[in-house]
Amino acid sequence: MRRKLLIMGAAGKDFHVFNTLYRNNPNYEVVCFTATQIPNIDNRLYPPELAGSMYPKGIQIKPEAQLVALIKEHKVQEVVFAYSDVSYDYIEGKKKTVQEAGAEFKLVDPVKVMIKSTKPVIAVCAVRTGAGKSPASRRVVDILKKYNKRTAVVRHPMPYGDLVKSMVQRFATFEDLITHKCTIEEREEYEPHLQKGALVYAGVDYEKILREVEKEVDVVIWDGGNNDTPFYKPDLHITICDPLRPGHELSYYPGRENFEMADVLIINKVDTAKTEDVESILKNAKQYNPNAQIIMANSPVFASDPDKIKGKKVLVIEDGPTVTHGEMGYGAGFIAAKKYGVAEIVDPRPYASQGIKEVFEKYPKTTQVLPAVGYSQKQIKDLEETIENCPCDVVIIATPINLARIVKINKPWVQVTYEIDEISKPRLEDIMAQKFGWQDSSLQGSTGNRPGMPLQGKQMLARP
Repeated sequence: MRRKLLIMGAAGKDFHVFNTLYRNNPNYEVVCFTATQIPNIDNRLYPPELAGSMYPKGIQIKPEAQLVALIKEHKVQEVVFAYSDVSYDYIEGKKKTVQEAGAEFKLVDPVKVMIKSTKPVIAVCAVRTGAGKSPASRRVVDILKKYNKRTAVVRHPMPYGDLVKSMVQRFATFEDLITHKCTIEEREEYEPHLQKGALVYAGVDYEKILREVEKEVDVVIWDGGNNDTPFYKPDLHITICDPLRPGHELSYYPGRENFEMADVLIINKVDTAKTEDVESILKNAKQYNPNAQIIMANSPVFASDPDKIKGKKVLVIEDGPTVTHGEMGYGAGFIAAKKYGVAEIVDPRPYASQGIKEVFEKYPKTTQVLPAVGYSQKQIKDLEETIENCPCDVVIIATPINLARIVKINKPWVQVTYEIDEISKPRLEDIMAQKFGWQDSSLQGSTGNRPGMPLQGKQMLARP
């Protein structure tokens, strides 16, 4: 008899877990998914085109609020937890709820859902949302270009629309973002790579995605979402740590798994963090991942027109995931506002439209900044209304994209960007060249010990 299973998710890893472990598994019947975190994704169907021959009617996606009732209705025997960026205390609460409802509770071994590629894979992950993973991914792209390696960035899933049409998505131009009806959150992740001329893939079925990517590239970059673990087995696993949230590298799931599995740990934001918080992460790294290479990095912020900020009343719009479920409270925009001498940062909460009020209520740590949420046209309209209502001189946009192309902003605005700046050795380029035996294309044909030449014997990386 097939074991009845329910998968708890948020339209991302849950689908990947199903596809890799349960889609064609005769020992299990997946009765439904539950969905949380992201609006407008529940009460849908995981379609039969994706679910496979064992599920000719597809699989229902229900709100997580119905979890207990669903366990009892379907006589569920096992519940798999499959979403990210939550504390272990949160998971313990869910575990208790599931067990009290009469089912077993399980976390999936991340290695069991990693797909093996025929090409080298570099995974860039993080311990928390907003740690600086995206700039690190862009840095990897730049290094690969230097070594004349064809690459594509495969992004963690954000399938909020038609799942069948989203099965395999390829982005080569900005027009592709329109074709695939990308949300603000998707654009924030894809656009910076496209601006650098990098190919981007995403979707729902990550084995099918990988096989398409392998046809075009020399190296695959896995760009993890939130603090999730890689869907592809990495040959080099890079994890970004955040000293502005010290201790979270051990207390949040599955970021801790990234922290402990990584070949390279980048401690970012050293320029804005307390020394003791940086040292705390170093201590934890020594204890829980002693073989990892350590890179220290700053995360400098830049404004397109700093003079517009000085002495002004500003509204700060931050990257949505960072200041919502990432629990940062503020991001690069707030730091830039302080750096460039604002007179006042306007609290957007009194001026929020109803939809944005609900976001603030759900994420009470978000106070002095406006999250750039835009999972739907309604949310975009709510965002526009809130911006219009705020009494400010200038809007600081700290999203990775030019938000003004999507959202109507009826006030002067300044774009804030942020990068990763390595301040210790070995640098990321050194580690990558050493690991894969690459030579700087500018040095090809030369002899001798030059940067980028593979190291031998004891000089090789401690972790293969």
